[in-house]
Amino acid sequence: MTKNDVSIDDVSLNGFHRLLSIRTGGGWLLDGYVLSIIGVALMQLSADLHLSNFWQGMIAASALIGIFFGGFLGGWMGGFLGRKKLYFVAPVLFTLCSLTQLWVESGIAIFLCRFIIGVGVGFEYTAGGSLLAEFLPKQARGPRLAMLTIMWFVGAALAYIVGNALLGFGYDHAWRWVLVSPAVIGIILIIMRIGTPESPRWLISKGRTAEAEAIIKQVYGANFSLANVPAQAPEKQLSFTQVLASGYGKRVFFCSMFWACSVIPVFAVYAFAPKVLAALHLKGEWASLGSVIITMMFVVGCVIATRLINSMGRRKMVIQSFLWSGLALLGLGMFSDSSQILIVVLFSLYALFIGGAQVLQLVYPNELFPTEIRAIGVGMGTSFSRIGAAIGTWLVPMSLDTIGIGNTMFVAAGVTLLGLIVSVALAPETRAMSLEEATSLNS
Repeated sequence: MTKNDVSIDDVSLNGFHRLLSIRTGGGWLLDGYVLSIIGVALMQLSADLHLSNFWQGMIAASALIGIFFGGFLGGWMGGFLGRKKLYFVAPVLFTLCSLTQLWVESGIAIFLCRFIIGVGVGFEYTAGGSLLAEFLPKQARGPRLAMLTIMWFVGAALAYIVGNALLGFGYDHAWRWVLVSPAVIGIILIIMRIGTPESPRWLISKGRTAEAEAIIKQVYGANFSLANVPAQAPEKQLSFTQVLASGYGKRVFFCSMFWACSVIPVFAVYAFAPKVLAALHLKGEWASLGSVIITMMFVVGCVIATRLINSMGRRKMVIQSFLWSGLALLGLGMFSDSSQILIVVLFSLYALFIGGAQVLQLVYPNELFPTEIRAIGVGMGTSFSRIGAAIGTWLVPMSLDTIGIGNTMFVAAGVTLLGLIVSVALAPETRAMSLEEATSLNS
């Protein structure tokens, strides 16, 4: 078989694919860092600014609310303007809004900054995931997209390490420097992404074939051309309701539900980790050690899931992930007054088993929608999942005060087991399929 006969879905990974994976992975590392850093700063800033439980919840949920709007807006803009422009807009928003938090003086000002940061995260999810998926060969697509979730948790772990180190210096208003710290990563990421090309598949969908062919030759080699790109449907300008009515509504529902059920407990933990662990009687050294162990188990779970994603398959992985992580949360609800060791073990098991659903958050949405509506489909899934996460996160401090930690864990288990039910009913299998095969409603 000559290169002229090889689809770009069947090529081997090259240097460009690896560089794009690093560039995109850096965005998810920043996402994990900027979304988790509020959990480090929240207790100190709340005391400094005299925030009520209501405003603590609103600030913790603000970025998630921003993601709701950023997902919708980014989905439309990603289809209209392309992936490349949003690829740079997101880290610029992260950087500017993080720097602004050095001077904020009220809860509402922090809420607005983090809301805009959330909009940037919504842009990142729609643009970065689509761009990477549209360049990667099919055998590498699942593991490389799953790797983005690993980078998210690496960013989250880094946020706790750096944030606690900054607080440890004992400076007045140290929480301000904690919230500013993501700007350093944002500046590095902007520089790293310089030179990233536009997606050829998106260019083809817009009829800009000459530009697409030039990029194909640049990325895959001089012997490649438009003939090596699988045929795709012509560009369609679809509204929100038209996407739902086009046959992809069930896929939007599945992506939104499984994504929401996998992130609601996770975001609640990261936003209110000190409060949740204290309610579970982990204090002092146990709280610090428990936070590190649990965070690392999130990473380990995602690494294991990434290694298994092609051999185990998408459907089996998401079902098993929700089943065992839900049982771990049930255990936390039943034994919330037990020993510190048992609490850490159960929380670690939850973190380990939820890794499968976590890594599929960026695999399924990018595999289930065709090029012309991929950004819109991913944006819808992002938006609907994050509004549920925002509501859940906002309710955490009030839930701990009213129904207690045990019942709060039972609610989290219920959310996770709802994800299991939805996955059993709707989760498709897209392993080893080209993008065109996976996105077809007949597959």
